Amino acid sequence: MPFLFLRAAALFAVAAVLAAPAWAANVDRNQPLNFAADSARVDEQKQVNILQGNVEITKGTIVIRADRVEVRQSPQGYQSAIATGWPDKRAYFRQKREGTDEYIEGEAQRLEYDGRNDSIKLINQAVMRRFRGGTVTDEVSGNTISYDNTTEVFQVIGGPDSAAPSGRVRGVLTPRDTAGSAPAAAPAAAPAKPASAP
Repeated sequence: MPFLFLRAAALFAVAAVLAAPAWAANVDRNQPLNFAADSARVDEQKQVNILQGNVEITKGTIVIRADRVEVRQSPQGYQSAIATGWPDKRAYFRQKREGTDEYIEGEAQRLEYDGRNDSIKLINQAVMRRFRGGTVTDEVSGNTISYDNTTEVFQVIGGPDSAAPSGRVRGVLTPRDTAGSAPAAAPAAAPAKPASAP
């Protein structure tokens, strides 16, 4: 019971601290989805596209890179994507936060992007970073990371497939800059596999 309580408390603390006053680039969900891949299978009737081999997707400020991506479109026009990484490299996600010079960047073996809810879920060996300008200011890692662009809240859960060998949630949080001074760079959060090139 104490373990569950501590895990829940850590989850709440990370979610609360990483919530930020700026809003995400909600306009991204209304942008066209562009892709490049080694091969593509497009099923217009089912509104499903299977992209394979060095896939790169852009949608507004969103960038996804993966070995395979399945893109679906709902009858209401919302797009979603499930991306999987390579055998030796994780799938990659990046998005600019509207109204700021900040980017959210993430890596995991599997990414689930939901355009309807404007959210991203990183599963297995998950790492997410916040950049201010070109500087990493916050970094969290775990088994699963969920980021809601609408509420700007992270949820991080540990487990056997965490980026950290211990399986625990790890993170480094830099104080918010309220006086206009440049933020200091955050040290690396946890031993993790090398990042994909942005």
